Amino acid sequence: MIRNIHERTIQAPAARVGELLDKVAIAGNPLWPTEKWPPLELDGPLAEGATGGHGSTLYTCTAYRPGEFVEFTFTPGFLLEGTHTFEVIGKGTSSALRHVISAETRGVSGFLGWHLAIRPLHDALLEELLDNAETAVGAPPAPYRWPLRARLLYWTFVKLGLD
Repeated sequence: MIRNIHERTIQAPAARVGELLDKVAIAGNPLWPTEKWPPLELDGPLAEGATGGHGSTLYTCTAYRPGEFVEFTFTPGFLLEGTHTFEVIGKGTSSALRHVISAETRGVSGFLGWHLAIRPLHDALLEELLDNAETAVGAPPAPYRWPLRARLLYWTFVKLGLD
C-alpha cells in the first residue's frame, strides 16, 4: 500500500488557499507548475465526474467540496489503483494544503514504476505546487531543490517525452 503525503502550512486563511485549489485545472492557474510539467486538464470544470489528468497520468474526479477537498481516482489500467486527494485544512490565519496518494501498485510494473520513476517525479511536482501556493498568497518560500534522481528522470521522461 502506498501512502504518500505532501503537506505545507501556508500563511493565508483556508478560504484563500481553497480559491487556489478550485482553479487547479484551469489553464494559467497559479497553483499547478506548468512551466515544467504537463498541465492538469479536465474535460470540463472541476466537479465530480470530470475526467482528465496530467501527461500520461489519467483520473476521474470522484469527490469535490469547493474550497476544501478534491479526490481523483486513477483510471483503470494505470500503474496505481486508488486515489490522490488535495485538502485545505484551516488553522486560523494560516492553513495547510495537503496532497495524499492512497493506492496499491498494479503488478511488478506498477511496483517498479512507482519506486523507480513515478515517486521521485511526483514528489518534485508536488513540492513545486506547494511552492506555488505560498508564492500565490505572497509568501514565497525557498524553492524546492530537486534530488539528482528526480532531475535525471525529469529529463528522461518529461523533457524528452518518453512517458
